[in-house]
Amino acid sequence: MSKVVLITGASRGIGRATARLLGAGGWTVGVNYAHNEAAAQEVAAEVGRAGGHARVIHGDVANEADVDAMFDTLEKAFGRIDALVNNAGIVAPSLPLADMSAERLRRMFDVNVYGAYLCAREAARRMSKDRGGDGGAIVNVSSAAARLGSPNEYVDYAGSKGAVDTMTIGLAKELGPQGVRVNAVRPGLIDTDIHASGGRPDRAAVLGAQTPLGRPGTAEEVAEAIVWLLSDAASYVTGALLDVSAGR
Repeated sequence: MSKVVLITGASRGIGRATARLLGAGGWTVGVNYAHNEAAAQEVAAEVGRAGGHARVIHGDVANEADVDAMFDTLEKAFGRIDALVNNAGIVAPSLPLADMSAERLRRMFDVNVYGAYLCAREAARRMSKDRGGDGGAIVNVSSAAARLGSPNEYVDYAGSKGAVDTMTIGLAKELGPQGVRVNAVRPGLIDTDIHASGGRPDRAAVLGAQTPLGRPGTAEEVAEAIVWLLSDAASYVTGALLDVSAGR
């Protein structure tokens, strides 16, 4: 039987690329989305064409009932959950902290921190061997911003990803004895549409040219790192923060 993975925020960008790559490996993929059902359905079709199986699952990661339902749906459909790619996240237009509204800050931390923790909690409950699970793997999608700080741009986003890094380290220690590995990837300047949602669609291209590798990265390059961390090839890797950032 193929392994079963839930990918949050799988309708675009890194989540979409990861879904396609796992599909090519024969995985069964839960394609979570919050707003764009048509895009999620297309990702599911791409997973099928690649050789895998997919189930589209709606849900807002910042809503506890939605998160519970996402995991329940996947588990009932396929009988198990072997992995989580904790990918859903948002960014907002570039601003210094002094100009950020309370509403912006609340939504940023609701999705990027509270949502990530809720999803990781549910994965832990269902995969831990002491709770009847068979073990598994969690990959959290953090950001190089967690160590760079993103001054005058997104210190709120950077802080939210710093929390994801800390969760990764602590949860790896909690869940290692239960057969669950927990790691994170920290993408750098990746050419996805998240930059447009932050008001700078050309940000990856402009700043990527200044990295040691001289270009932005692709979602597919980050997906390769995620899939490796999920795989048995990374069986002795847990608590790692893997930079995919061109040396930035």
